Amino acid sequence: MTAPKNLKDCYVEELADLWSANDQMEKVVRDLAHKAGDDALAQRLRRSADGIAEHTDSLRSLLDECGEQEKEHCKGMEGLVKEARKHVIDAELEDADVRDVLIVAQYQRMCHYGIAGFGTAKAFAEALGMGDHAKTLDTITEDIYDADENMSDLAERSVNLAAK
Repeated sequence: MTAPKNLKDCYVEELADLWSANDQMEKVVRDLAHKAGDDALAQRLRRSADGIAEHTDSLRSLLDECGEQEKEHCKGMEGLVKEARKHVIDAELEDADVRDVLIVAQYQRMCHYGIAGFGTAKAFAEALGMGDHAKTLDTITEDIYDADENMSDLAERSVNLAAK
């Protein structure tokens, strides 16, 4: 993609970046689910990965409506994925409870990145008068908030306590 010249270009670039971020996050979340010791955590991660895939389909549809069919590699999510791999997937952690705590932490970092990106895209869509796009992006943002809150709840009720 070329440098943005206007808000529409910024919007399309944000969507293309989010598509890449989602692709990267979905894969690492599935890998984290395989590493999880807590069954509820693994199940939530698998559901989350499925939700990320659905969000990616929505992004692709929005981009298609904007005349764009390519994603833009997201270096921000690339860094977060590298951290998740370093601290969890490739780490030799003996304590499964500690690994689960780290899984939650890495997952939530990625969620917060997504909340920022989808919130930004929604604001751009609203400013551009693209109400249908803004509604879709708002729904996705709410889904991510819910996933983050559910993970916090799981951590506070069981995962963190088990690692204590």
